[in-house]
Amino acid sequence: MKLERYFKKTILKTVRDDEEVKETSNISERPEAPQGILKKCNACKAAIFTEDVKKNYYICPKCGNYFRMHAYRRIELLADEGTFEEWDCGMEISNPLKFKGYPEKVAALKEKTGLDEAVITGRAKINGIDVVLGVCDGRFMMASMGEVVGEKITCAVERATDLGLPLILFACSGGARMQEGIVSLMQMAKTSAALKRHSEAGLLYISVLTDPTTGGVTASWAMLGDIILAEPHALIGFAGPRVIEQTIGQKLPKGFQRAEFLVEHGFVDAILERETSKAVLSEILSMHGYGRKEESVPEKE
Repeated sequence: MKLERYFKKTILKTVRDDEEVKETSNISERPEAPQGILKKCNACKAAIFTEDVKKNYYICPKCGNYFRMHAYRRIELLADEGTFEEWDCGMEISNPLKFKGYPEKVAALKEKTGLDEAVITGRAKINGIDVVLGVCDGRFMMASMGEVVGEKITCAVERATDLGLPLILFACSGGARMQEGIVSLMQMAKTSAALKRHSEAGLLYISVLTDPTTGGVTASWAMLGDIILAEPHALIGFAGPRVIEQTIGQKLPKGFQRAEFLVEHGFVDAILERETSKAVLSEILSMHGYGRKEESVPEKE
């Protein structure tokens, strides 16, 4: 692979100083790659071209490790082109505990990520089937669930119930947002109650767990799906493995709290490969009767 075009060239120019000719460089002697052109895989530690990662569904081409995906990128991967209609944009984040530095942190993250909050919700089509989608984005405070995140998910669930649509939520979260205290914990009950009404209406809810799904999100809406899927090697649990080991005084089994371990022990139904996620989800929806056209009944003579 030729890398010349990716690196800055060292340009030499001649200058005159006291009638002595010297050669100087306008940059450092060592060429450097432009920022953002390479990514480092956390698993195999290989340096990979960012463009190659994007083309490969944000999966390391060297070892198959899954990179975390931005919410809008995941929606592009799943939804039919031009069908996604975003809901509940611009909800204002409050600071119920007057937590010092919280508003400034939120403002900085909004500017950096271009997001209003840690979850994107809306309506879309997956291979022609209408669904309600909710996707967490770990760039925004590790997608922790505060008042606005809980409200957006609850509103999405309630609209899915009113419209008679199936619901698909992609979890990626560190849990409840500590800066909002008891208000964040109340979102667990609120989202769970909305999902109960969705279930009582006879509608399908698919929960997809991505790395990581922990804390109050695991203890509420993430584990309430009719079908629970998980991406390969995703960390899924309530408390972290180190905390559990310290509490029980025992060494945990290899792979504990990883997606494959949870499938083996019945907490997760199946592993969802990212490359086939759209096809698999649309197939599940079709199996449950969504997207079928009503057959016309011929008139009697």
